Amino acid sequence: MDLGLKGLRALVTGGSKGIGRHVAEIFAAEGAHVSICARNGGEVEAAVSALSARGVTAFGQAVDVADKAALEAWVAASAAALGGVDMVVANVSALAVADDEAAWEAGFHTDLMHTVRLVNAAMPWLEKSSAASITAISSVSGRETDFTGPAYGAYKAALVHYMHGLAVKLAAQPIRANAVSPGNTYFEGGIWASIETGNPDLFKTALALNPTGRMGRPEEVARGVVFLASPASSFTTGTNLVIDGALTRGVQL
Repeated sequence: MDLGLKGLRALVTGGSKGIGRHVAEIFAAEGAHVSICARNGGEVEAAVSALSARGVTAFGQAVDVADKAALEAWVAASAAALGGVDMVVANVSALAVADDEAAWEAGFHTDLMHTVRLVNAAMPWLEKSSAASITAISSVSGRETDFTGPAYGAYKAALVHYMHGLAVKLAAQPIRANAVSPGNTYFEGGIWASIETGNPDLFKTALALNPTGRMGRPEEVARGVVFLASPASSFTTGTNLVIDGALTRGVQL
């Protein structure tokens, strides 16, 4: 299937590893120009080099997405480097799963407000695009209560609501907005790889909850993200795509 991405411009936060990195790689493989950001400058540089090797324009900067000015500056620099913006993917999470006030603060600034600010900063370019889309990475923890903390689940649920609201508001322009809710996703350097060695009992419990007997891989989530963001999904807006290997028990109607 041709996703219609060749020559389009995509911005991905947290694009140096994990789900975000695979999203950026698939965009580039499909011929889209890509800009990424992440906190580690060395990892951003390495990712940009790999993306450029695919024959597309790639750009990246070290950014703390909780820093409003820095995030907005990256969006503007990305638009200049790529010649515009067609798609944005808000992927960064603070992964604040504790049950304390600090988790609420971190989740608000990183998970929620970085998404709001990314959308607002990119809007002048999205409004000029003929294939504009916004995708937020939520979580199955936003669908049901689980072993994560209350702040994490609440903000992930808020992202789904925010995307649906945007979809309705922007439909006439048309700018599409969707959410993707992954289940537990394993990759080297990720949170579950850390838990596997640091808290093996929790890892074993989480693994046992999934009927597939395994956790997801970042590329499996990324394929869904890129499809939703692409023109191939042109009539899909306001939805929440759950990619969890049947982990969650609730039926999404």
